Amino acid sequence: MWDYKKMLQYPVRVRGNDLELAKLLYAQYGGPDSELSAGIRYLTQRFTIPTDEAKATLTDIGTEELAHWEILGTLIYKLTAGVPVQTLRNAGLGPNYAQHGRALFPNDAGGVPWMASYIQSHEDPIASLHEDMAAEEKARATYENLIDLSNDPGVIDTLSFLREREVVHFQRFGETLTIVQDYLDRREEERR
Repeated sequence: MWDYKKMLQYPVRVRGNDLELAKLLYAQYGGPDSELSAGIRYLTQRFTIPTDEAKATLTDIGTEELAHWEILGTLIYKLTAGVPVQTLRNAGLGPNYAQHGRALFPNDAGGVPWMASYIQSHEDPIASLHEDMAAEEKARATYENLIDLSNDPGVIDTLSFLREREVVHFQRFGETLTIVQDYLDRREEERR
């Protein structure tokens, strides 16, 4: 199904270590509005979406969200690379180090592990698509907050790219909502 290219969708450049920002980026790595949550949400919802075009949109965006998850992981990894363990601990990343070493683990900025209850999936495609549009807006707002918290031009550039993709996804879900609503209206008319 996927054609994986061994390169990031967007380049990740950082000036150097920034443990505080790395910790905050976990909001989009494993939080309720994270790229992981979005990817799993859309790839799960697509099974009950009634049109092939709408299913394709959910598949495309869900796949792209996983590519964004990879970008965020790269950002966090680069921002923490080579930092002594005691410095990680002092920055509040000690619990992650204790359990995972230097490996990334999907949790939010407060260290709460990712959980499946973050995602929503409903048989009603209208309900799911409204949920998806709201998820994209929450992710956009989180990226804007993260951009405000950074002073690294490379990080800001990457976060700006991710923010813009959230805007595009919101627009695509809006178009998909119209397609699905039209389809459901036609089916309702046929039943009458």
